[in-house]
Amino acid sequence: MKKRTIRLSAVYQALLLLFMYLPICVVVVYSFNVSRNTTVWTGWTLDWYRKLAGNRSLLEALKNSLILASLSSGAAGIIGTLGAVGMARIEWKTKGAIEYISTIPIMIPEIILGMVFMAFFAMLSLPFGMVTLVLGHTTFCVPYVFMMVKSGLVGIDKSLGEAAKDLGASEIRAFFDITLPLILPAVISGMLLAFAMSLDDVVISIFVTGARTNTLPIRIYTQLKSGVTPEINALCTVMLAVTFLLVGLSRFLGNKISR
Repeated sequence: MKKRTIRLSAVYQALLLLFMYLPICVVVVYSFNVSRNTTVWTGWTLDWYRKLAGNRSLLEALKNSLILASLSSGAAGIIGTLGAVGMARIEWKTKGAIEYISTIPIMIPEIILGMVFMAFFAMLSLPFGMVTLVLGHTTFCVPYVFMMVKSGLVGIDKSLGEAAKDLGASEIRAFFDITLPLILPAVISGMLLAFAMSLDDVVISIFVTGARTNTLPIRIYTQLKSGVTPEINALCTVMLAVTFLLVGLSRFLGNKISR
């Protein structure tokens, strides 16, 4: 009975992985297809990657996405780290509720969050563009850093910071000399995860972007309306590789923290 359960579990996991990753594998394989027809395989080629490298509009969108992801993940790193450290030092009765509220942005459906951002920025008369994109992305990136740093703080001995203060170090000096080096892997891990989430976002970006600011996910979405080409497949493959790399680094640093 136990062996049968194990076999059924293995079959279920195999089918689940196949359902999840087969479409991704198809996109990657057809990015090397000679034919423009994405349903007929005619041979291997790297021409679509060469054309992708020469597409100025896509490269401009990629630059905007990298700038956006860097700024939002950097801001989220600062806000999330300070928030996690501050929450670890207080003993309020409402601490649990505040921590729960801090993670709400990643639980709210993106389409609702995007509509809320659009209405709020319009109310403030902010010009839609890179500024509103950074503000929106930073908001939903903060919880990723907050949760990673919060887990990293669990294994830190609080007496280390207290000992530094007893030796004459100020609160800020103790943070930069003791606390920050210990939680740095968690901070980097959270920022990498936030970078990947910002780089891939399309729903929120559509609501808060301007006419002159185009990100890579939005560019891909608009091109899909005219049909999928191997060039789009090549672009998706590059983005998948970057995303997997960032998530892999985040997981590696997260496992290092847990040890």
